[in-house]
Amino acid sequence: MKLTFPVTRTTHPKQRPTDESQLGFARYFTDHMFVMDYDEGQGWHDGRVVPHEPILIEPASCVLHYAQMMFEGMKAYRRPDGTIQLFRPDMNAKRMVRTNERMCIPELPEEILISGIEAVVREDADWVPSAPGTSLYIRPFIFGDEVSFSVLPAKHYRFMIILSPTGSYYAGNDKGLQTTRIYVEDEYIRAATGGTGYAKVGGNYGGGMRASKNAIANQCKDVLWLDAREHKYVEEIGTSNAFFRINDEVITAPLDSGTILPGITRDSVIQLLKRWGIKVSERRLSIDDICAAAEDGSLKEIFASGTAAVISPIGTLNYKGKDYTVADGKVGEVAQRLYDDLYGMQTGKVEDYMGWTYPLDIKVN
Repeated sequence: MKLTFPVTRTTHPKQRPTDESQLGFARYFTDHMFVMDYDEGQGWHDGRVVPHEPILIEPASCVLHYAQMMFEGMKAYRRPDGTIQLFRPDMNAKRMVRTNERMCIPELPEEILISGIEAVVREDADWVPSAPGTSLYIRPFIFGDEVSFSVLPAKHYRFMIILSPTGSYYAGNDKGLQTTRIYVEDEYIRAATGGTGYAKVGGNYGGGMRASKNAIANQCKDVLWLDAREHKYVEEIGTSNAFFRINDEVITAPLDSGTILPGITRDSVIQLLKRWGIKVSERRLSIDDICAAAEDGSLKEIFASGTAAVISPIGTLNYKGKDYTVADGKVGEVAQRLYDDLYGMQTGKVEDYMGWTYPLDIKVN
């Protein structure tokens, strides 16, 4: 069921970026945002589209002290005919349910999520870029803003959606796929069993910034995380799921530990590889085995998958001060094929033979 919401148009529209090749990631934000409130006993209410502007929040709000919040990441794409579409938004809705349950946040019905996205994207449809490698990034999020220092779930929440026209997540990759250099973090951890690793929450990312500084100090773009218990098994790359192609098998960490985010792009990659007849396994893989495979030549590819970057090939791993080159250091054939088909389906330039795209009733001239 599609819901409708009142709209308050901005009286001060922003200057839009003129060069879509220089969008970067989350540097610009559109004119409008979606806002909805939750009160215990009343449920979600008063959804509306309003101008994108700073919000007022009481300094004693629980989110600022105990981090009761969650977020999602999605994109809208402009097809060659000017219509706008989403990619597997039902999967984002399902993941929101799991995250909200973990964070004791009230469940948000799928029809509110999709209807809210469509309402705000409709107002800012002209912001959806069309240059190669670009999209409109969609950030839905919920936070508890009850004034309370009790370490208990809030009784009032705000649900918001903001939009950002974006290019490549990794600076310098706007002209197509390029490999990156990744730092293997063997001290700090991203998530542990029983924690919030499988949920999309801000604390998972804030706690990773120390390792990101280590990566930058070692001239790397991002971090390859190892497991919390033994610091031995590979888990995720930065904010993305990780895949390793050794000989003819593609391997990714399993979800059963609860430390891996169940990415929508991750699931799409697995389904495509199976469809193409490429062996893909969800199993534990040690960093030592990866380094050995790099040295004996059986490591053919490493790539990360995620909403922001889609597919990000890795050319070098830096582990314990030593560089391990992945094959010839160039973009691998599987990563390139995955990117071409996924981004092609998302933008309407490749037939959606998986039934994953979700067209909105919006067209840009």
